Amino acid sequence: MEIFIMFLVSLILLICVMVGVAFLTLLERKVLGYIHIRKGPNKVGFLGILQPFSDAIKLFTSEQTFPSVSNYIAYYFAPVFSLFLSLLIWLVMPYLSGLYSFELGLLFFLSCTSLGVYTVMIAGWSSNSNYSLLGGLRAVAQTISYEVSLALILLSFVFLISGYNLLNFYNYQNYLWLIFMTLPLSLVWFTSCLAETNRTPFDFAEGESELVSGFNVEYSSGGFALIFLAEYASILFMSMLFCVIFLGSDVNTFFFYLKLSFISFMFIWVRGTLPRFRYDKLMYLAWSSFLPLSLNYLIFFLGFSILLFSFLF
Repeated sequence: MEIFIMFLVSLILLICVMVGVAFLTLLERKVLGYIHIRKGPNKVGFLGILQPFSDAIKLFTSEQTFPSVSNYIAYYFAPVFSLFLSLLIWLVMPYLSGLYSFELGLLFFLSCTSLGVYTVMIAGWSSNSNYSLLGGLRAVAQTISYEVSLALILLSFVFLISGYNLLNFYNYQNYLWLIFMTLPLSLVWFTSCLAETNRTPFDFAEGESELVSGFNVEYSSGGFALIFLAEYASILFMSMLFCVIFLGSDVNTFFFYLKLSFISFMFIWVRGTLPRFRYDKLMYLAWSSFLPLSLNYLIFFLGFSILLFSFLF
């Protein structure tokens, strides 16, 4: 019976995430519209509120094509696994009802995000197109650069909260949000999240100006829609993780979801404001700025934990 309830609740979670992704795409199109001083979608339904569902129907019902020289099995399943991984990491969230309680939640998150690179790489390689292969290779090189500092930031918080369970963030932030103590770290984390989800100004895997459309250039209809959904599910998850780590992890309150919406809005705001970064500058930023900063914070938190431990015992 317990397994059935967990399966049912997981299914509800999955549906809620998918609906959230649908409305995130609508929010993005509306916000970008107003940034460009024009209206966003406003025809389908009341003020364009049914536009995401219309887009989904259009994408999934249009013809599925695949290159005749592609590695078909890998080409077909790469978007499926991409979406699967994006939805799988939602299980680590500290739902206070105790849906899943991961003692090693942060390690699970790192494992899933690292596996996400393989789906991009396989999608780029299996298409057997030079443009998509270049997009895939750039995504892999980019990920190696900033995931080091991403892991170090998480490790510094592991020292602080003495565990890998995300529920500990809820207990630690009852009186003070961690963003007040670690503002530079939160900015580095947010920038790394932009790069993690291949968003502007770090969307090198999909650099239209030089790579046509990057690793997904050969995908159409359903395959493209799955890659698109995976990207937006990741954006929503990263926004939620930012709120859990830095902005008080009170998941059961309405205020938490306002914070989550604001961080998601910031992803879109950045897209509408900043031009694409140069590739070598991202590498320089990741290795020369983010890495030393996250290492300094790691050593600071380690010393802080040892000091605290020696005082208590």
